[in-house]
Amino acid sequence: MTTSLKQVLTLNQYLLQSGLGHSIEQQRDLAIIVGQIQLACKMIASAVNRAALESLLGEAGIENCQGEAVKKLDVLANQAFIDALTKSGIVSAIASEEESKPIFIETLPGTTQNYVVYFDPLDGSSNIDANVSIGSIFGIAKQVTPQDQTPNDADILQPGRNLLASGYALYGAATMLVLTFGRGVNGFTLDSSLGEFVLTHPNINTKPLGKIYSINEGNGHFWEGATKHYVDGVKNNSYSLRYVGSMVADVHRTLLYGGIFMYPGDSRTPTGKLRYLYEVSPLSFVLEQAGGASSDGRTRALDILPTSIHMRVPCFMGSRLNVEALNNSFTQMDENRLPHHPPSS
Repeated sequence: MTTSLKQVLTLNQYLLQSGLGHSIEQQRDLAIIVGQIQLACKMIASAVNRAALESLLGEAGIENCQGEAVKKLDVLANQAFIDALTKSGIVSAIASEEESKPIFIETLPGTTQNYVVYFDPLDGSSNIDANVSIGSIFGIAKQVTPQDQTPNDADILQPGRNLLASGYALYGAATMLVLTFGRGVNGFTLDSSLGEFVLTHPNINTKPLGKIYSINEGNGHFWEGATKHYVDGVKNNSYSLRYVGSMVADVHRTLLYGGIFMYPGDSRTPTGKLRYLYEVSPLSFVLEQAGGASSDGRTRALDILPTSIHMRVPCFMGSRLNVEALNNSFTQMDENRLPHHPPSS
């Protein structure tokens, strides 16, 4: 509970006072969009906190466009983001994990709608019923087609380097909103007594090298040789394994404590599981702005060119030196200095 407002800087105040590294007009627009996103996140945080009391746990009885079981909270969170962004008056297109196609928003009279927002409304939803930390991920880019033209798929399929802002909300012991506008990373914690996100983690910088690795080792038998080589190396160097299974929670810990988060491709799923536009790209922008790095093992994540809204890519992100060492393993494998697949056990 906040007992004094002297040292408090709310997210709304931050958005109005900070330069955000953009023009005055763009700063205003980003403030509006992030203001709507924080509203959606507050609604989701409230629903998550009361899920067991209001029968919001469990599955909704449907599957999303990717064949995944949809939780009741997935439906609520997705609609919260759609409603909030549609009402912003400046967003022209949105791409959600829960929607098979992009949603192009009808232009409102007297408005200029030329921003694209990507989001995973509730990452880690398979952990909802176990009361494990989950989150929301989002990224904001400018429409690439002229303002007077209807947006199309080219506006959606942009590389991460085009992002103007990105971030995530974490619903755990406290609700946090971590943001970057391309000039560093800041974290805000929801103060329930004020109903406001308050700056609690200014200028977050991840360690250049960390001793924590995060990966689902249950899939180790299927990994490529480069992944196995790297993981064996860090285990031999007494790294600690930490894996929650909610990407936002694992990446948040990696951001604060250093190390590397990995969701690789393997012999069953060569492109991995994580979606580029609304998971890998936004979180890679955050990690890079905090001094970290992110790649698919060969290519900088923010330089990957998406070819479809739900395109999946391998993902390795975290401390810069950890990711560089991982990338070196892939270089060795590509040069046939490492086996492409580990020997069968």
